[in-house]
Amino acid sequence: MGQSPSSPRINNENTDQHHYWSLVLLVMSAAPSPAASEGDSKRGEVNYRFCQECSNLLYPKEDRATSTLLYICKACHATTTHDSACTFRQHLGATVQETAGVTTDVANDPTLPRAKQICPKCREEEAVYFQSQQRAADTGMKLYYVCIACNHVYTSV
Repeated sequence: MGQSPSSPRINNENTDQHHYWSLVLLVMSAAPSPAASEGDSKRGEVNYRFCQECSNLLYPKEDRATSTLLYICKACHATTTHDSACTFRQHLGATVQETAGVTTDVANDPTLPRAKQICPKCREEEAVYFQSQQRAADTGMKLYYVCIACNHVYTSV
């Protein structure tokens, strides 16, 4: 069963002061999960798998006798196998930037204040801004701007 355009996607990024952890859950994927050694999938994405019989959500379960990954429907008890043994992948990074957690749609956030700041990339004159989330003594009150047109992140000069 291929992934439908309406399959829910959840982006998760947890950040702290020095490290970020990007969690890629491959437990419930609509397509077979890549093996851990294969290329990187989209970071922070969860794909759900649905029952072909009743369209309910499938849940992962281990068949201990054969050491294989199965998907079980809790409604009709249909079972499907999974080709890959990869069920979970976690990517760890060493450092976090001061702008960690900025998503591509932060410019559309109506709760953030707006300012007339010329974007150095596209020359748009409006941007949203926020204070640095890094809590270090040497950071000070540094403001970051995100262009509403191209999502470029920059600081004031």
